[in-house]
Amino acid sequence: MESIQLENIEISADSSKANDHGEAQHEIEIEKREIPLPEEEDEDEELDDTDDITETSSSVTDKSSINEDVVKILQPHSQLPKPEAPPGLSNPNNNNNNDDDDDMSLIPGASSIGKFIRERSNEFSVAIVKRLSSLKENSNDDKEKEKDNENDVTQFDLSGLKVIVKHKNDAELKGRISFFSRSNCRDSTAVRRFFREKGLKYVEINIDVYPEREKELVERTGTSSVPQIFFNDKLFGGLVALNSLRNSGGFDQRVREMLRTKCPSDDAAPAAPVYGFDDQEEESTDEMVSIVKVLRQRLPIQDRLMKLRIVKNCFSGRELVEVLIHHFDCGRKKAVYIGLQLSRKHFIHHVFGENDFEDGNHFYRFLEHEPFIPKCFNFRGSINDSEPKPATMIGQRLTKIMTAILESYASDDRRHVDYTGISNSEEFRRYINLAQELHRVNLLALSENEKLAFFLNLYNAMVIHAVIRIGCPEGVIDRRYFFSDFQYLVGGYPYSLNIINHGILRNNRRPPYTLVKPFGTGDKRLELAPAKVNPLVHFGLCNGTRSSPTVRFFSPEGVESELRCAAREFFQGDGMEVDLEKRTVYLTRIIKWCNVDFGNDKEILKWILNYLDATKSGLLTHLLGDAGPINIVYRDYNWSLNS
Repeated sequence: MESIQLENIEISADSSKANDHGEAQHEIEIEKREIPLPEEEDEDEELDDTDDITETSSSVTDKSSINEDVVKILQPHSQLPKPEAPPGLSNPNNNNNNDDDDDMSLIPGASSIGKFIRERSNEFSVAIVKRLSSLKENSNDDKEKEKDNENDVTQFDLSGLKVIVKHKNDAELKGRISFFSRSNCRDSTAVRRFFREKGLKYVEINIDVYPEREKELVERTGTSSVPQIFFNDKLFGGLVALNSLRNSGGFDQRVREMLRTKCPSDDAAPAAPVYGFDDQEEESTDEMVSIVKVLRQRLPIQDRLMKLRIVKNCFSGRELVEVLIHHFDCGRKKAVYIGLQLSRKHFIHHVFGENDFEDGNHFYRFLEHEPFIPKCFNFRGSINDSEPKPATMIGQRLTKIMTAILESYASDDRRHVDYTGISNSEEFRRYINLAQELHRVNLLALSENEKLAFFLNLYNAMVIHAVIRIGCPEGVIDRRYFFSDFQYLVGGYPYSLNIINHGILRNNRRPPYTLVKPFGTGDKRLELAPAKVNPLVHFGLCNGTRSSPTVRFFSPEGVESELRCAAREFFQGDGMEVDLEKRTVYLTRIIKWCNVDFGNDKEILKWILNYLDATKSGLLTHLLGDAGPINIVYRDYNWSLNS
């Protein structure tokens, strides 16, 4: 087997390598491949280099005497330049060009191989020249555009070649843009969106997330209204000033003038929020904490046998009363009253939830020893012994922080959430700290609308926390763990996503594909469930998937109207479609899972009419009005993460 060498040339341009003039340098990789020549049928008939060849200008040399299979080759005119053999075909031991040509003429198929090599070489050469010249022209054009376009990225693709050139702007802004804002503020949202569209980096200081910065806002601006924009240490103004400068067309020039240099000192401009530092808040210690500390040390906490069951980490009511009498020198009646107060403040619970507290052979355990504690993701080693804050205050704070998180780490339509960005943010760290204040909060003090908004917001916040901690549920087992085993300790009791949805908001109705209700008889969490189920709650809950409603947080005073708005947005989007020709209505599978909350098929369609736009409402009204059959098809649920 004989072979010749063919050069295959591949070009790749690396934008990360540049010469001193800033021009991209291109690397050329050459890979040699061997192309085998066809083998001769009989090795014994191999031609010899010493065969005589008679060359004439007008005659054809007959090679049939040597080998009948050899192709007859026409020799060029003697006055014409003779073709040279391509590299690799010449004999290195022979310097006679004529002999080389003669040898090639004796090789079967050599003419076609030589022609192929010449054609491919020409094609490669032309391609190399075109690509290199194109790169040079584009590089020169990019240099001219560099003066006009900031942070410009030029990308051009060639066959087998991809070059990306990113220019560094010499007039890069060195200053800092910062502005004070509040959660759920339209003006703050407009400022934030404007800076994003301009591609400007900014520092946002949300007063609802960092309440200690409100004093600084008043000192710098003389007012507590937001937004207030700063260019370095200079106050620019609010949204009105920003719109005025933008409409005049001088915003870009003004920004370059004000941010051409760095801020004179770090203290001059509003400081960016720092991760890991909490506000210095005054927390009042619960008056029962000193008693609890003594009981934790003196009580004989151990496993007991009760009703043919082993109860772990418990003590009897009699033992608690005896410790209180001996240590605090009080009467038995006073000791029982103290035990009752400890139970109502959720420091201790009956092991089976049968009573608050009684003297005698009844067994109790401390809240931190409850078997559900390991599943509570807002429990971090110890119970919050501080005096519980009002539930309304904690609910408002939770709503403000989570709204600020969505404004910073979600798309404008809330359909896409950046869970990675949330997990690394200072806002989320503060939310985790706030969630610990839910351990012993008194939820019974909330009104009906406050409870509705509280549990809707808690559900949506827990979903974000669950996605960050355990990921998006993909399979059936993952969903069970996601919705049932991810829990919060709230008001002394565990709350999972299923308990909030089906136990509280749906008034203890069975979840889909299950036979057991969330709450058993006598469960004290049932006191928080509403008397009547509101079907709109299904469109205020986001479980972090593509098919669920968009994530949002509600206010107690406007929760009903906000839920109607959420349902209207959901059905006007992908939640419902009407095919008039097929007389078919396509609905979300959420309605099928909880159809008992909506009624039969006809009642469902009539109820949906209240939340449709004019087009869909007209189509559905036409189907309902002609008394013909209507097919309802429930779409497959998309469990993909809404990231």
